[in-house]
Amino acid sequence: MSTSMPIPSSSLQLDTITREVCVSSAISTEASQGGPKSNLGAANSEAKRLLDLVGAIAGLILFLPLMMLIALLVRLSSPGPALFRQLRQGKGGRHFWFLKFRSMTLGAEHRLQDLETLNEAAGGILFKMRDDPRVTPLGRWLRRTSLDELPQLFNVLRGEMSLVGPRPLQLRDSALLEQLDPEAYSRRLTVLPGLTGAWQVGGRSDTDSKSMLQLDLEYIDRWSLRRDFVILFKTVGTVIKRRGAY
Repeated sequence: MSTSMPIPSSSLQLDTITREVCVSSAISTEASQGGPKSNLGAANSEAKRLLDLVGAIAGLILFLPLMMLIALLVRLSSPGPALFRQLRQGKGGRHFWFLKFRSMTLGAEHRLQDLETLNEAAGGILFKMRDDPRVTPLGRWLRRTSLDELPQLFNVLRGEMSLVGPRPLQLRDSALLEQLDPEAYSRRLTVLPGLTGAWQVGGRSDTDSKSMLQLDLEYIDRWSLRRDFVILFKTVGTVIKRRGAY
Protein backbone atom coordinates (compact mmCIF):
# COMPACT_ATOMS: atom_id res chain seq x y z
CA MET A 1 0.00 0.00 0.00
CA SER A 2 1.43 3.35 -1.00
CA THR A 3 1.67 5.86 1.83
CA SER A 4 2.81 9.00 0.10
CA MET A 5 1.41 12.00 -1.61
CA PRO A 6 3.38 14.79 -3.30
CA ILE A 7 4.41 17.67 -1.06
CA PRO A 8 4.33 21.09 -2.77
CA SER A 9 7.78 22.32 -3.76
CA SER A 10 6.88 25.95 -4.30
CA SER A 11 8.98 28.81 -2.94
CA LEU A 12 6.29 29.46 -0.32
CA GLN A 13 6.63 25.90 0.97
CA LEU A 14 10.44 26.16 1.06
CA ASP A 15 10.22 29.48 2.86
CA THR A 16 7.84 27.94 5.40
CA ILE A 17 10.15 24.99 6.08
CA THR A 18 13.15 27.30 6.42
CA ARG A 19 11.21 29.47 8.86
CA GLU A 20 10.26 26.48 10.97
CA VAL A 21 13.83 25.15 11.08
CA CYS A 22 14.73 28.52 12.61
CA VAL A 23 11.87 28.19 15.08
CA SER A 24 13.11 24.72 16.07
CA SER A 25 16.57 26.13 16.74
CA ALA A 26 15.09 29.00 18.75
CA ILE A 27 13.04 26.62 20.87
CA SER A 28 16.13 24.54 21.65
CA THR A 29 17.98 27.69 22.70
CA GLU A 30 15.09 28.83 24.90
CA ALA A 31 14.95 25.44 26.60
CA SER A 32 18.65 25.59 27.45
CA GLN A 33 18.23 29.10 28.82
CA GLY A 34 15.15 28.32 30.90
CA GLY A 35 12.66 29.55 28.30
CA PRO A 36 9.18 28.17 27.56
CA LYS A 37 8.57 24.83 29.23
CA SER A 38 5.61 22.53 29.67
CA ASN A 39 4.12 21.36 32.94
CA LEU A 40 5.51 17.86 32.27
CA GLY A 41 8.35 16.71 34.53
CA ALA A 42 10.32 13.50 33.91
CA ALA A 43 7.94 11.32 35.92
CA ASN A 44 4.86 12.88 34.35
CA SER A 45 6.35 12.46 30.87
CA GLU A 46 6.92 8.76 31.52
CA ALA A 47 3.36 8.32 32.79
CA LYS A 48 1.96 10.15 29.76
CA ARG A 49 4.11 8.06 27.41
CA LEU A 50 2.87 4.87 29.07
CA LEU A 51 -0.72 6.03 28.55
CA ASP A 52 0.08 6.76 24.91
CA LEU A 53 1.61 3.33 24.31
CA VAL A 54 -1.22 1.45 25.99
CA GLY A 55 -3.86 3.55 24.24
CA ALA A 56 -2.23 3.33 20.80
CA ILE A 57 -1.72 -0.44 20.98
CA ALA A 58 -5.25 -1.03 22.27
CA GLY A 59 -6.66 1.31 19.61
CA LEU A 60 -4.80 -0.43 16.78
CA ILE A 61 -5.94 -3.86 17.96
CA LEU A 62 -9.53 -2.67 18.32
CA PHE A 63 -9.76 -0.69 15.08
CA LEU A 64 -7.45 -2.69 12.79
CA PRO A 65 -10.29 -4.50 10.94
CA LEU A 66 -12.11 -1.18 10.45
CA MET A 67 -8.91 0.51 9.29
CA MET A 68 -8.31 -2.23 6.71
CA LEU A 69 -11.87 -1.79 5.42
CA ILE A 70 -11.50 2.00 5.21
CA ALA A 71 -8.19 1.62 3.35
CA LEU A 72 -9.88 -0.63 0.80
CA LEU A 73 -12.81 1.76 0.36
CA VAL A 74 -10.50 4.73 -0.14
CA ARG A 75 -8.56 2.89 -2.83
CA LEU A 76 -11.74 1.81 -4.60
CA SER A 77 -13.58 5.14 -4.37
CA SER A 78 -10.99 7.38 -6.03
CA PRO A 79 -7.55 7.16 -7.68
CA GLY A 80 -4.61 7.35 -5.30
CA PRO A 81 -3.18 5.76 -2.16
CA ALA A 82 -5.24 4.89 0.91
CA LEU A 83 -2.99 6.85 3.22
CA PHE A 84 -2.08 10.51 3.03
CA ARG A 85 1.07 11.75 4.69
CA GLN A 86 2.15 15.32 5.16
CA LEU A 87 5.00 17.09 6.92
CA ARG A 88 3.83 18.60 10.20
CA GLN A 89 5.71 20.26 13.03
CA GLY A 90 6.06 18.37 16.28
CA LYS A 91 7.63 18.89 19.70
CA GLY A 92 10.61 21.22 19.61
CA GLY A 93 9.81 22.21 16.03
CA ARG A 94 10.90 18.84 14.63
CA HIS A 95 9.13 17.73 11.46
CA PHE A 96 7.48 14.34 11.09
CA TRP A 97 5.24 12.56 8.62
CA PHE A 98 1.65 12.99 9.78
CA LEU A 99 -0.69 10.17 8.69
CA LYS A 100 -4.37 10.19 7.74
CA PHE A 101 -6.66 8.24 5.49
CA ARG A 102 -6.79 10.16 2.22
CA SER A 103 -9.97 12.22 2.09
CA MET A 104 -9.11 14.44 -0.89
CA THR A 105 -8.42 13.98 -4.57
CA LEU A 106 -4.86 13.63 -5.82
CA GLY A 107 -3.07 16.96 -6.17
CA ALA A 108 -5.31 18.64 -3.60
CA GLU A 109 -2.42 20.46 -1.93
CA HIS A 110 -1.49 22.14 -5.21
CA ARG A 111 -5.00 23.64 -5.41
CA LEU A 112 -4.88 25.20 -1.95
CA GLN A 113 -3.58 28.58 -3.12
CA ASP A 114 -6.47 28.88 -5.59
CA LEU A 115 -8.96 28.42 -2.73
CA GLU A 116 -7.46 30.89 -0.25
CA THR A 117 -10.06 33.54 -1.04
CA LEU A 118 -12.78 31.05 -0.02
CA ASN A 119 -11.26 30.32 3.38
CA GLU A 120 -14.05 30.35 6.01
CA ALA A 121 -11.80 30.30 9.09
CA ALA A 122 -11.94 33.48 11.19
CA GLY A 123 -8.72 35.46 10.78
CA GLY A 124 -7.50 33.28 7.92
CA ILE A 125 -4.79 31.59 10.01
CA LEU A 126 -6.26 28.11 9.66
CA PHE A 127 -7.73 26.94 6.36
CA LYS A 128 -11.29 25.63 6.64
CA MET A 129 -14.05 25.14 4.06
CA ARG A 130 -17.32 23.36 4.80
CA ASP A 131 -17.73 22.44 1.13
CA ASP A 132 -14.12 22.04 0.03
CA PRO A 133 -14.28 20.87 -3.61
CA ARG A 134 -11.11 18.81 -3.14
CA VAL A 135 -12.78 16.44 -0.65
CA THR A 136 -14.13 13.18 -2.06
CA PRO A 137 -17.64 11.91 -1.12
CA LEU A 138 -16.13 9.14 1.02
CA GLY A 139 -13.62 11.61 2.42
CA ARG A 140 -16.40 13.91 3.53
CA TRP A 141 -17.95 11.08 5.56
CA LEU A 142 -14.56 10.08 6.99
CA ARG A 143 -13.99 13.66 8.13
CA ARG A 144 -17.43 14.01 9.67
CA THR A 145 -16.86 10.83 11.68
CA SER A 146 -13.15 11.59 12.34
CA LEU A 147 -12.27 8.09 11.11
CA ASP A 148 -9.68 9.63 8.79
CA GLU A 149 -7.56 10.32 11.90
CA LEU A 150 -7.14 6.66 12.95
CA PRO A 151 -3.72 6.16 11.24
CA GLN A 152 -2.29 8.71 13.68
CA LEU A 153 -2.26 5.88 16.22
CA PHE A 154 0.94 4.84 14.40
CA ASN A 155 2.34 8.36 14.96
CA VAL A 156 1.54 7.96 18.67
CA LEU A 157 3.18 4.52 18.75
CA ARG A 158 6.33 5.95 17.15
CA GLY A 159 6.53 8.72 19.73
CA GLU A 160 5.88 11.53 17.24
CA MET A 161 2.49 12.34 18.74
CA SER A 162 0.56 11.83 21.96
CA LEU A 163 -3.04 10.75 22.43
CA VAL A 164 -3.75 14.22 23.84
CA GLY A 165 -2.04 17.49 22.99
CA PRO A 166 -2.17 20.49 20.65
CA ARG A 167 -3.08 19.40 17.13
CA PRO A 168 -0.17 19.47 14.62
CA LEU A 169 -0.95 22.06 11.96
CA GLN A 170 -0.19 22.28 8.26
CA LEU A 171 3.06 24.13 7.56
CA ARG A 172 1.02 26.91 5.99
CA ASP A 173 -1.03 27.33 9.17
CA SER A 174 2.05 27.05 11.38
CA ALA A 175 3.83 29.89 9.59
CA LEU A 176 0.81 32.19 9.87
CA LEU A 177 0.24 31.26 13.53
CA GLU A 178 3.85 32.11 14.33
CA GLN A 179 3.39 35.55 12.79
CA LEU A 180 0.25 36.09 14.84
CA ASP A 181 1.82 35.27 18.23
CA PRO A 182 5.46 34.04 18.19
CA GLU A 183 5.67 33.46 21.95
CA ALA A 184 2.47 31.42 22.15
CA TYR A 185 3.51 29.53 19.03
CA SER A 186 6.81 28.53 20.67
CA ARG A 187 5.06 27.42 23.86
CA ARG A 188 2.69 25.28 21.80
CA LEU A 189 5.70 23.31 20.58
CA THR A 190 6.95 22.39 24.07
CA VAL A 191 4.81 19.23 24.15
CA LEU A 192 4.03 16.45 21.71
CA PRO A 193 1.15 17.20 19.35
CA GLY A 194 -1.99 15.17 19.99
CA LEU A 195 -4.46 12.96 18.18
CA THR A 196 -7.05 14.92 20.13
CA GLY A 197 -6.83 17.89 22.44
CA ALA A 198 -8.50 20.79 24.21
CA TRP A 199 -9.26 22.43 20.87
CA GLN A 200 -11.07 19.33 19.56
CA VAL A 201 -13.41 19.15 22.54
CA GLY A 202 -13.70 22.93 22.79
CA GLY A 203 -15.13 23.65 19.37
CA ARG A 204 -12.67 22.39 16.77
CA SER A 205 -13.27 24.04 13.37
CA ASP A 206 -16.01 26.21 14.87
CA THR A 207 -13.41 28.18 16.89
CA ASP A 208 -10.82 30.65 15.60
CA SER A 209 -7.03 30.45 15.86
CA LYS A 210 -6.83 32.71 18.93
CA SER A 211 -9.27 30.49 20.82
CA MET A 212 -7.29 27.46 19.72
CA LEU A 213 -4.08 28.97 21.09
CA GLN A 214 -5.76 29.88 24.37
CA LEU A 215 -7.13 26.35 24.80
CA ASP A 216 -3.80 24.73 23.93
CA LEU A 217 -1.75 26.92 26.28
CA GLU A 218 -4.20 26.35 29.12
CA TYR A 219 -3.85 22.61 28.55
CA ILE A 220 -0.04 22.86 28.64
CA ASP A 221 0.00 25.01 31.80
CA ARG A 222 -2.49 22.83 33.69
CA TRP A 223 -1.56 19.41 32.36
CA SER A 224 -2.36 16.30 34.39
CA LEU A 225 -3.14 12.67 33.58
CA ARG A 226 -6.65 13.29 34.85
CA ARG A 227 -7.07 16.11 32.33
CA ASP A 228 -5.90 13.78 29.54
CA PHE A 229 -8.51 11.18 30.54
CA VAL A 230 -11.21 13.88 30.67
CA ILE A 231 -10.30 15.09 27.17
CA LEU A 232 -10.26 11.54 25.81
CA PHE A 233 -13.69 10.94 27.32
CA LYS A 234 -15.06 14.20 25.91
CA THR A 235 -13.58 13.37 22.50
CA VAL A 236 -15.90 10.38 22.22
CA GLY A 237 -18.91 12.66 22.67
CA THR A 238 -17.52 15.23 20.24
CA VAL A 239 -17.00 12.57 17.57
CA ILE A 240 -20.47 11.11 18.07
CA LYS A 241 -22.05 14.58 17.80
CA ARG A 242 -19.75 15.41 14.87
CA ARG A 243 -19.16 18.82 16.37
CA GLY A 244 -16.91 21.09 14.28
CA ALA A 245 -15.91 18.29 11.90
CA TYR A 246 -15.76 19.08 8.18
